[in-house]
Amino acid sequence: MAEYSASEVNKVVRGPKRATYDVKIINAILDDAFMCHVGYVFKNKAIVIPMAYARLGDTIYIHGSLKNRMMLSLLEAGEASISVTHLDGLVLARSAFHHSANYRSVNVFGAVRKVEKPEEKMKALACILNHMVPGHWDNVRPPNDKEFNATLVIALKIETASAKIRAEGVNDELDDHDKPFWAGVVPIKQVAYDAESDKDLPKGIEVPEAVKRYVQQHK
Repeated sequence: MAEYSASEVNKVVRGPKRATYDVKIINAILDDAFMCHVGYVFKNKAIVIPMAYARLGDTIYIHGSLKNRMMLSLLEAGEASISVTHLDGLVLARSAFHHSANYRSVNVFGAVRKVEKPEEKMKALACILNHMVPGHWDNVRPPNDKEFNATLVIALKIETASAKIRAEGVNDELDDHDKPFWAGVVPIKQVAYDAESDKDLPKGIEVPEAVKRYVQQHK
């Protein structure tokens, strides 16, 4: 079982029993999401924004415009931290103090670089789109030269990471168990509804099979 070593950077300090450094588990959590949060520093101010991403092996790709201040700040720093979280449930306890949530979260740390080679850049863009809807790259017009050249792609090499998972019920004090307050878990998941075709589509253009599969798998 491959694991990342716990270090000062990636070690889970709060609630260490819920931590895992297992590479397979971490990759599964990354692959189950499409949006991440990226932290960076701009003019001595810490900023966190959501970004689309994709994982390919031990590399995470993100993209933006050539003048994107976050992307430029990351390249200047030479390293980045990316966070991904799935909310799986609301844990509603008898006491206000013990309310919590069930979740799967990952923090990734690594060096960043600008993707220069056109082949890798195009592959990264396809990977990001297919991470949103598997196989959908084959259903779209690829970037033209103007779009391609105006896009900045950054690769983050996963050097270390950690995950934290809570998947359990209510943990109330024993003294509260007989008190007249409801407790339980409200499961939460992200669902997809039937695709709505654009009103300006030419006649005969049907919803692609990749989109139909995605909807069916996430209903």
